[in-house]
Amino acid sequence: MTMTPPEAIIVVPCYNEAARLQPATFRSFLEATPGVEMLLVDDGSTDATAAVLHELAASCPQVRVHMLEHNSGKAEAVRQGMLQACARNPSFAGYWDADLAAPLEAIPMLMGMLRRQPALDMVMGSRVQLLGSRIRRSAYRHYLGRVLATGAAAALRIPVYDTQCGAKLMRVNERTCSVFATPFESRWLFDVELLARLLSAQDGNRVDPQARINEMPLPRWTEVPGSKVKMRDGVAALIELNRIWRAYRESRRRWQIDILESAHDLAGTR
Repeated sequence: MTMTPPEAIIVVPCYNEAARLQPATFRSFLEATPGVEMLLVDDGSTDATAAVLHELAASCPQVRVHMLEHNSGKAEAVRQGMLQACARNPSFAGYWDADLAAPLEAIPMLMGMLRRQPALDMVMGSRVQLLGSRIRRSAYRHYLGRVLATGAAAALRIPVYDTQCGAKLMRVNERTCSVFATPFESRWLFDVELLARLLSAQDGNRVDPQARINEMPLPRWTEVPGSKVKMRDGVAALIELNRIWRAYRESRRRWQIDILESAHDLAGTR
């Protein structure tokens, strides 16, 4: 018997998260949200993460666990999870940080935007400090995020505010699933590389990129102690951003050449 897929599958990459995972919070959210499943990906953890994940899955039918044999990094853990999610063909699939700095209650908000706007391919949570919101993160992470987002906006030519927030949801279709077909080259900025891949796929379909991707300000985001982001990672991220910019610039150049050639061929048939 073929099981009906859930409306949304959320991939949660986990590496040595045993001390920070909140099983009760996951269970409470899923019990109140029957259309959502969680795919927890253990990225070769060396602590008790695997045991915590399997215990959660045993107590909640909306939780599945996928084990990676070796630590491959967050980008690959997300990619493997998203491939599995796409294979089940839900309406939406996305990924969420295991520390729940972005509250799970924001998932229905992102789902709602995708339902209301059928042309959208992806909605990204955004940590914008607005009146009425509670965005709490260290000054270092805030300013590093602003530098990276400004660089990403210039490189990708879109007015993106927050590329690194670990709360993203996509509509499952051929275009969005294709961006996970090959491993990411970036370790720290795979979110930006994902955007570049999606924009390139959209360019190939001659679609306005900004009509396919939106950001949604989160009402709450709280930095959780134990972050794996270090000062040296900021330098590595800037190097990766430059590499992504060069690759995306070449992708756009090839696309523009293809469009010109297509236009020339069309003119020749008239």
